[in-house]
Amino acid sequence: MRLIDYFDRGADLFPQRDCLHDGRRGWTYADVRATTHRVANGLLAAGLKSGDKVAVYSPNHAMAYAALLGIQRAGLIWAPVNARNAIEENLFILDNTDVAFLFYHSSFAGYLPRIKAGCPKIKTFLCIDAPEFDAWLARQGETAPDLGDATDEVAILISSGGTTGRPKGVQITHRVIETMNSIFWATMPIEAPPVHLMVAPMTHAAGVCSFPLLPYGGTNIFMGTADPGAILAAIEKNRVTHIYMPPTLIYMLLAHPDIGRYDYSSLQHLVYASAPMSVDKLVEAIEVFGPVLTQTYGQAEACMIATVFGREDHVAALESNKRHRLASCGKVSPLMRLEVMSDDGKILPRGERGEIVLRGGLVMKGYYKNPQATAEASAFGWHHTGDIGVIDEDGFVYIVDRKKDMIITGGFNVFPSEIEQVLWSH
Repeated sequence: MRLIDYFDRGADLFPQRDCLHDGRRGWTYADVRATTHRVANGLLAAGLKSGDKVAVYSPNHAMAYAALLGIQRAGLIWAPVNARNAIEENLFILDNTDVAFLFYHSSFAGYLPRIKAGCPKIKTFLCIDAPEFDAWLARQGETAPDLGDATDEVAILISSGGTTGRPKGVQITHRVIETMNSIFWATMPIEAPPVHLMVAPMTHAAGVCSFPLLPYGGTNIFMGTADPGAILAAIEKNRVTHIYMPPTLIYMLLAHPDIGRYDYSSLQHLVYASAPMSVDKLVEAIEVFGPVLTQTYGQAEACMIATVFGREDHVAALESNKRHRLASCGKVSPLMRLEVMSDDGKILPRGERGEIVLRGGLVMKGYYKNPQATAEASAFGWHHTGDIGVIDEDGFVYIVDRKKDMIITGGFNVFPSEIEQVLWSH
């Protein structure tokens, strides 16, 4: 299956259901399908071929999402660009990933001179929220060529955040997306056509969370703001079932004076990831939103759900007086293997700390144009996450910290995450 195939299943089964909504108007699956065909034909008419990269430089926006689906329909590679990055970092990403065609939002039009000067490989620029985009679509054919199955073809070339040095291009294949979707469905079963509120950038985890919802007719609602009060109101207004947020945003919601004003009973999964979360704040979030919190652990190189700490795990930790377990990121997910490894490549027993290593279908194909980094990340036949962790006797995984962040004082190893939990408790 290709990424676009999941969307097409949703379009076949729910053609008149809204696929995208911006708070003012909606676009049905039939509408979006027509747009993706025209986008794909336009890209192919511009001379792009399999393996070429296309970027979308935009905040969360309905047409930005439609464009990424059109990129997939054309059999090209989507190179996500985080709108919140500094322009210097995005200039490096666009050039390093060899982007040839750039869709952009008008809010970034002021950067075009710098992009054109710093990224000479980009041949075409198209503004997604200007009349020129509609005119460009109108000139394209209505039906794009149907593509064959994709095994290890790259679908997404995402740039890793990393903790040191320049971002690296991470090659995510259609097989990785298929594995990620399968794990999502196994651990977070979809009970009815979902409603997904996309508040975090669609270029990262929030976008990835939307993919498994597409074949079930999921509606993706794009927030034009990250205002906590607006997010709380939108959950009630739209009867939101799924939402992804980093812990810092959850903290902002919990601190908002209107937190007790709205009805959150529609929520089925509030997924949090990307950083450790305060145990005290997690307990508070469960009290406010209900037993709907789900934590996942992954990284750009191992897509999103290497471990899962599900709704039932949160409840069990509180009911069994094992509150400490709320600091866990859960157990290894289906279709994956996870171990803790020493620096010399030995798998360590339960209870010992070492680097978290992974095997399975979520692991990237490798770093783009960087065989040395790929070899380092796959030493001893395992993907090395760079995270220090420990597995307890019940199989729950705890992330202690990043390998490069460890503090050595007085001859002892001190992990910043231990200090952070103390600070968060105040």
